[in-house]
Amino acid sequence: MEMTRARVFSGVKPTGNLTLGNYLGALRRWAEVDQHRADALFCVVDLHALTVDHDPGRVRRLSRQAATLLLAAGLDPELCTVFVQSHVDEHARLSYLLECVATDGEMRRMIQYKEKAPRERARGGSVRLSLLTYPVLMAADILAYGTDEVPVGEDQTQHVELSRDVAVRFNQRYGHTFVVPRATAPAVAARVMNLQDPASKMGKSDDSGPGIVYLLDEPEVVRKKVMRAVTDSGQDVVYDREGRPGIANLLEILAACEGGDPEELSRGYDSYGALKKDTAEAVVEVLRPLQARHRELCADPSYVDGVLREGARRAREMARPRVDAAYRAIGLLPA
Repeated sequence: MEMTRARVFSGVKPTGNLTLGNYLGALRRWAEVDQHRADALFCVVDLHALTVDHDPGRVRRLSRQAATLLLAAGLDPELCTVFVQSHVDEHARLSYLLECVATDGEMRRMIQYKEKAPRERARGGSVRLSLLTYPVLMAADILAYGTDEVPVGEDQTQHVELSRDVAVRFNQRYGHTFVVPRATAPAVAARVMNLQDPASKMGKSDDSGPGIVYLLDEPEVVRKKVMRAVTDSGQDVVYDREGRPGIANLLEILAACEGGDPEELSRGYDSYGALKKDTAEAVVEVLRPLQARHRELCADPSYVDGVLREGARRAREMARPRVDAAYRAIGLLPA
């Protein structure tokens, strides 16, 4: 008897340019592992970019760039579904129903709201309601597809827990409608830290931060950023994540690029300069094929448009029956 493949959903938010951290921590695994082993959906979650003050043109540009980079990273539309969230109405349709199941207290306990809301107020702005409620939209993203697994980093597990809680609560109140998903972490997670601040994750940023390697950085820019990476006091190259975070970060990046072990790699170096040079070249080589494919895709925009159109069609077909069932279950009159 043939086993049913697990359904996997994950997404990228177009709020900044994608980074080496995004690639080594997620995109590469999606391309090399997840799309082959599972019924996988990968989404540019553009609605999530609207929760803070934003430039509409920039959101459109970054959404298209993110979709193109997903394909350049190796996602194959023959093997997985690649689409843009706002192209599939079921996400917004289901989000409101789940707002009627989630609670105010749950929303206010979400870590990202606690962190981002004070920053928005400090800038002199008001906090958009969507910043409070977007975890419910994230739950809708996941639950609409009968998702079994959500590959996420530690910082996103709270959102998957909310999805689980809301799914269980809806099923108990209104009848079994949703699969209860689980967060999955890769066996070996490539954790890439900021080159200028190795205590912070190399995340997407609104500026051209010197500690962040972007996927579309030119080779010389990559080399310059890595060569200027913050290191630690002392001269010997030792893998010690707590005591020597700067060197540990370089060793982890080198190991992720070349497929080695950070501790073993450290024994081959007697200077920071040599480690930086090798790490810089390893990053340049990892990004080279991705950048070449990105240039090809940018030269053929109709291909990317076609992939996203077909991806949205497939996603709609998967999501609509379940969302329609949720509308009936919660008490809404069929159209």
